[in-house]
Amino acid sequence: MPDLIKLLPDSVANQIAAGEVIQRPASVVKELVENAVDAGAKTISVVIKDSGKTLIQVVDDGTGMSETDARLAFERHATSKINNAQDLFAIRTKGFRGEALASIAAVSMVELRTRKPGEETGTLIQISGSKVTAQEPCGSPEGSNFAVKNLFFNIPARRKFLKSDNTEMRHIITEFQKIVIPHPEIRFLLYHNDSEIYNLPSSNLRQRIIGVFGKQINNELIRIETDTTIIRVKGFVGKPENARKTYGEQFFFVNDRFMKHPYFHKAVMEAYRNILVPDAIPSYFIFMEADPESIDVNIHPTKTEIKFENEQAIWPILLASVKEALGRFNIVPSLDFKSEIMFDIPVKSGSTGIPKAPEIKTDPAYDPFSDENNRKTKADIIERFEKENIRGWEKLYYPPGDNDLQTVPSDSERRLLQIKGKYLVSPVKSGLMLIDQKRAHERILYERYLETTSNSRGISQAEMFPVRIEMNPADYLLLLEIKDEIAQLGFKIEYPDNTTIISLTGRPSDTQFEDPAELIEILLEEYKSTQADPSGGMKEKVAAALASAAAIPYGKVLSKMEMEDIIDNLFACKEPNYSPKGKTVISIITMEDIDKRFR
Repeated sequence: MPDLIKLLPDSVANQIAAGEVIQRPASVVKELVENAVDAGAKTISVVIKDSGKTLIQVVDDGTGMSETDARLAFERHATSKINNAQDLFAIRTKGFRGEALASIAAVSMVELRTRKPGEETGTLIQISGSKVTAQEPCGSPEGSNFAVKNLFFNIPARRKFLKSDNTEMRHIITEFQKIVIPHPEIRFLLYHNDSEIYNLPSSNLRQRIIGVFGKQINNELIRIETDTTIIRVKGFVGKPENARKTYGEQFFFVNDRFMKHPYFHKAVMEAYRNILVPDAIPSYFIFMEADPESIDVNIHPTKTEIKFENEQAIWPILLASVKEALGRFNIVPSLDFKSEIMFDIPVKSGSTGIPKAPEIKTDPAYDPFSDENNRKTKADIIERFEKENIRGWEKLYYPPGDNDLQTVPSDSERRLLQIKGKYLVSPVKSGLMLIDQKRAHERILYERYLETTSNSRGISQAEMFPVRIEMNPADYLLLLEIKDEIAQLGFKIEYPDNTTIISLTGRPSDTQFEDPAELIEILLEEYKSTQADPSGGMKEKVAAALASAAAIPYGKVLSKMEMEDIIDNLFACKEPNYSPKGKTVISIITMEDIDKRFR
């Protein structure tokens, strides 16, 4: 077979969007695995050691390279995937820049073993910091074997600023997922420190998604498929009730290439409007097939931002596809819950009169809170929770008068009202005080957890039987990253080697979740949402995540004692006005604002 790799002329190379290729170990994995896919491999194995800092090895059974091609592949703008500038507007392969191997060889020690089908011997090439140290014939199976060692060994500053092993490995898994999902026909294997992370056999698209994200996602997937003259849309979207608060399971692909497209993301979110809880993001795995000449992938060095020729026409197609799928599976509500619904109440046959309403007998003298041993007096609360910056908070409340709103018995010292299972309302001197009950509870738990982690004395509630939880690799690595902090909070978790199944033997005593797996899932989702916050350290972010996961949800009806307990503990906090995420907890509606509404 003739040699395939050639140097691009300057007239073509200068038209390719340039930029830094190798930013972290995940960049090396992305480039090498994409090359293996372009080489027509049926099985691709990725071996990682020390999160890519020590070794990144990619083995494939693709077409391989001749001796000349193997040597030329490490030159800049050397590629077999395009020949001229016109090919840039009809790209079907994943790579086309011809810069990957040159960039990798410049910052690492590279060893390549490759052999083309039909050739008796293969080729061995060793490069260190762009310098070829060895080139000789060798025995090698068909395909290519790239071993990238000691990444950034010649750039200490870059190596110093790499993140922790767990963080870098999570980035590798993220890039790995973007490649394996659109290619279910290829078998992929991923190993880290001799532990198998992924073993994905050749399968269909649904099985591939299940293999990547776990068996629990199977019941969440809804198929979409639309074929038009402009574009073909297929794939899966998630059910609204399974939507999460963070990104992570949102994938767009065009011609099997991963892309980021905020405009199309808005179309998907529009299809879910009014059926998602606030701030929730549904999962979706959407594949688009378009004429390569109608898209431009050469607008950004990362090749993940793609320009479509007719985006405005694709928007309604995508919106209709998702809406149709949700409607076909009865996900979209068919009733208008804003309208008044009259229920037909049957009347006993033979009766001619109006049925008599049932009598409700109550004891007006009964008071469930009359036991003085179970009630907290104002003096006890002040003595226990008084803080320097909030002295006198109890003066917000005033004794009932003749002109006050009588919503509770007149002998009650504090009048409280719950609205829609979300807000607590109480009259104060200046008007009405509104408290967001969930945010208030988050603040209370957050400061409690911070104190717990500082003293390393979290109270754990033992499980009657250990709970085994199967996790996807990315979440497992994230849990390992924060395992010390959550252990201080009261979690007792065993992390077996060579598996992503954890064993939960204990959890914080003040968490009310019936399903421990749900608690771990919500904790990780909340922690992901706090990672982008530059303020605060690891302990603060973990405490905020657990507080958000364990806080009372919206819609829960609280008793009077529970409402009083929340308010008492809230005003004992250092920062009662704001939640751990900086959102408002307390709002005062002044009498002036109320009076304005009646003018």
